Amino acid sequence: MASLLVNFVYAHPVGHLIEALHACAGYHAADPQLRIGLAVNAASPVELASLCPFIDAVYPVEIDLVDADFDARPALAGIPPEWDWVVGDGRGAQADQRRYFPGMARYYDECHRYFQSARHIGYAGAVPPYYQRGGHFRLPLPTAERAEADRLLGQGRPRIAVLPGGSGPRAHYPSVASWELILDSLARRFPGAAICLTGKLRSDGRTSTTVDSAEFDRLARRVENPVVALDLPIVRQLAVVAACDVLVSPHSGFGMAALAVGTPWLSIAGNKWQEYYFNGTPFYSVLPDRHRFPCYNGMAPDPPLVEDDGPRSPSMCADRVRADLGAITEAAALLVERRLDYETALTDHVRRLLDFYGGDPKMVWSVDEVLAPVVKSVVAEAAKRRD
Repeated sequence: MASLLVNFVYAHPVGHLIEALHACAGYHAADPQLRIGLAVNAASPVELASLCPFIDAVYPVEIDLVDADFDARPALAGIPPEWDWVVGDGRGAQADQRRYFPGMARYYDECHRYFQSARHIGYAGAVPPYYQRGGHFRLPLPTAERAEADRLLGQGRPRIAVLPGGSGPRAHYPSVASWELILDSLARRFPGAAICLTGKLRSDGRTSTTVDSAEFDRLARRVENPVVALDLPIVRQLAVVAACDVLVSPHSGFGMAALAVGTPWLSIAGNKWQEYYFNGTPFYSVLPDRHRFPCYNGMAPDPPLVEDDGPRSPSMCADRVRADLGAITEAAALLVERRLDYETALTDHVRRLLDFYGGDPKMVWSVDEVLAPVVKSVVAEAAKRRD
């Protein structure tokens, strides 16, 4: 039986693990007989890989991404060296990523020596071996966890999950006052809705939410029917999100996990990265006015912080939230009421993203290049209108 190692060792947040699982699913869809191993950062929620029956073995890798003297040989010792194919995270070859994460660079350089018996060393999401692009990956969740999530959420409808912030600096997420504006608007639009506050406060060496417990308490007091789902094991937490009609959050890898369990994601977009993972689940990214609220700087320096109940990134400040409050609420309605199908969501997103970038298609990118044909179609449509 042919073997493949998806050697997807990068930063530890859950979104990058979802990318890795998506890649494994794409190779499995193309060749169900392929024996697939997965190597990932040991600090990521590796237990999610055990939910995927098409992954035969998981290899957690202890790595210090920023250590320029990182010795990758001990990290690789627990992985068998003999594979037919080895495919890594393409970021391991990108110059800016290698400069920013020298420990990662040393790891992937050592991999080329360690896996030299493989017939091919390449990048995840590419061939060989055969790969099915653009698959609608779903993370299967245990029935017991889903039932427990239903009991926790009760009978309220709709169910709206809210992640106030991710694992980045607190300044990169809206203030509590801004979240109160959003929650009030959602409550007016959806009277009687169950609002589920989710996140991870407890630090255990993996990802944790930088919104603190006092802030969560304040938000819970603002909501009529709050459900607090903090510090649950990741599988239980995802089951809670899977039982909700939408997840509302800033850009976060947890939003990608929500898509993977089939829950629409409403992203209050901004900060460093645009949304780039699309898997058949409807979504909506509320884009800021880039001239008023600069963002999407990627690996470049962040824009200067503004004052808003403390320092705040421009795209997450109160002025931005107030400017887009109506759009956020209407997008939530589109997703909760199932009025936005996936294909329409893709096309609408590309149109707004191209407008955001002044029409430059090179700035629009995604896992598996899902957006590429949509960009081509939207650009051709615009050119036809001009003619």
